[in-house]
Amino acid sequence: MKSIFKCFGCVLFLGFIVLGCSEFADEKRYYSSSVLDYLFPDEKQPSVEESPKTIDVPFNLGIAFVPDSGLAVLDEKLMNDLMVIFSDEFVKHDFVSSVELIPSKNLKPKGGFANLDQIKSLYNLDVIVLIGYDQVQHTAEGVSTYLYWTWVGSYTVKGEKNDTNTLLDATILDIENRKKLLHLTGTSHIKGSSTLVNLNEQLRNDSVNGFMQAGENLLSKLKLQLPTFLENLDQ
Repeated sequence: MKSIFKCFGCVLFLGFIVLGCSEFADEKRYYSSSVLDYLFPDEKQPSVEESPKTIDVPFNLGIAFVPDSGLAVLDEKLMNDLMVIFSDEFVKHDFVSSVELIPSKNLKPKGGFANLDQIKSLYNLDVIVLIGYDQVQHTAEGVSTYLYWTWVGSYTVKGEKNDTNTLLDATILDIENRKKLLHLTGTSHIKGSSTLVNLNEQLRNDSVNGFMQAGENLLSKLKLQLPTFLENLDQ
């Protein structure tokens, strides 16, 4: 009889393990904040300004993350660390007179240009860098795809088990004239491996590292674009 109970206990124990594994096996963690959703909440594909882009220099610049979809993954410290990385690059150029890092609390979900006008007045800004993000973490076997809409169309990526894919989407806007001056994206892909015991901790670490790597990727593109930034405005 004891042997029967022992076997039954083993079966239950194994069952709990299988159930625990299946809980993670089908999981996909997805976090997003969209520049387009913030600026144009009622339009899926807004028209892009085609007229020549001109702006007085030097200008006051702001940097801000647009509000997320409600499942926050970026805390204020990480957002600030990323904004500092970009700010340090902008201040190297004579066409920027000052840089302000805008706290996320000042941006309203789907606030649009009305919200930007408030920020413009509050911080005395001429230009703002709006940053959105997309991050997906797969803990399932097989391949999945996620999609993010930017100014230049869709961005897709495939992921496998324990992958962390991250995209940072930066749009530089002339606030008063409602003109897009520059658009850049930075991406990262982290292939993770973890046991069930420390999976959550590993995913959190991969999430942070994913944002930092995407930030460095975005910064490398920004360094290439800023030296000729004014020339590209067709002044």
